[in-house]
Amino acid sequence: MLRVFNTLGRKLEVFEPVNPGRVAIYVCGPTVYDARGANLFQSPTGYFAVMLDPYEIRKDFPILSTGVIYLDNAATSQKPRQVIEAVARFYESVNANIHRGIHRLSREATEAYEEAHEVVARFINARSWREVVFVRNATEAINLVAYSWALRNLREGDEVVITVMEHHSNMLPWVAVARMRGARVKVVGLKRDYTLDYEELERALSERTRIVAVTQASNVLGTIVDARRVARLAHEVGAICLVDGAQSVPHMPVDVRALECDFLAFSGHKMLGPTGIGVLWGREELLEGMEPFLYGGDMIREVRYRGGAIEASWNELPWKFEAGTPNIAGGVGLAEAVRYLQRVGMEEVRRHEEGLVRYALKRLSELEGVELYGPPPELRCGIVSFNVEGLDPHTVAALLDQRGIAVRSGFHCAQPLHEYLGLTEGTVRASFYLYNVKEEVDALAEALEGIAAIAAQAAGQRAL
Repeated sequence: MLRVFNTLGRKLEVFEPVNPGRVAIYVCGPTVYDARGANLFQSPTGYFAVMLDPYEIRKDFPILSTGVIYLDNAATSQKPRQVIEAVARFYESVNANIHRGIHRLSREATEAYEEAHEVVARFINARSWREVVFVRNATEAINLVAYSWALRNLREGDEVVITVMEHHSNMLPWVAVARMRGARVKVVGLKRDYTLDYEELERALSERTRIVAVTQASNVLGTIVDARRVARLAHEVGAICLVDGAQSVPHMPVDVRALECDFLAFSGHKMLGPTGIGVLWGREELLEGMEPFLYGGDMIREVRYRGGAIEASWNELPWKFEAGTPNIAGGVGLAEAVRYLQRVGMEEVRRHEEGLVRYALKRLSELEGVELYGPPPELRCGIVSFNVEGLDPHTVAALLDQRGIAVRSGFHCAQPLHEYLGLTEGTVRASFYLYNVKEEVDALAEALEGIAAIAAQAAGQRAL
């Protein structure tokens, strides 16, 4: 536990630390100091809290010791030692299949996997862990809803409403099922400040709308969407609402009850967890009424052969949607990732990223030849997309890679959004997480300054 002292050395309070034994803070009257004598603050709730220290957090991530400046967190996050060790422990001491054996290893594996559902349920404030379905990733979660709910509920003439900001994974499944059912997909645009046009959204909704699928945070612009407002608008016309939380759940507090949505999809690998594990949260009554997406082992209650016919009934939630042997170790790793984030505090993760984005926008806006896209820092998650005049995005990313800086380039699986903005070659994207620091932003800015200068010089020579 973390010991908190006042300046006389008298213990005042005990907290669970981010990194046991590494963090110290001191209290003087109403003010809290960290061990370096900085970060003076007091919790607005009246309780003292530990502020995120990215320099200490970085020590938990082995890959960061290689010297890489990793700014591609929107694609996937790095993994802390705690998650790596949790997965290794599972394979070394517990490995067995779940729900299939009565021996000790099977029982322990089952307990660990079911507990992982409970950990995730508490993290997003689900009413029950029965509402938490483990899938491979957010893409599979959205497809599950598209094929298990939409394909069976859409009728000819019905409408699905999405936004132009959507990742292909929250766009193409709806296009596919709409074509199968004779329905229509309507796309809502943005305002000049890169935020969602809520007035256009209201005009797009009608009595024909059956589902509204929206990202909570754009993976290109970083734009944060008021998902609760969207859900309420959808419910007003009798539609359901699915929220793509791939870029929000890892970076800010997300409460499914407060969002008032019907489904939430997100991936584990973007939130410190392993690859190959993701989550679909859905309201229990909706999940109960849906047919399975995949069929096979563990998703059945019983299968009988009677009178020359096969009869089957489905397992209870969430197993009805988890056919076959699941990614058990991935679930264990995801639970450990969630515990890590809970120890840090999602409010602190959000505060840290907003500060980094604010600093990055300031530094990059000072550079000649660099064009930035997206809303103000308070309206975006930890994503900054940009272009360098005279260079295509892939060239910029390659030049940054030569300087040890990892970013993403291209369309980021959101080509319609780029074309909507007139960015026909895509963008370069820097994305931050809880372990990134200002010095890495400085390194990015300095590298881009040199790259932009080279591009400008080359353009001048071609003009001669």
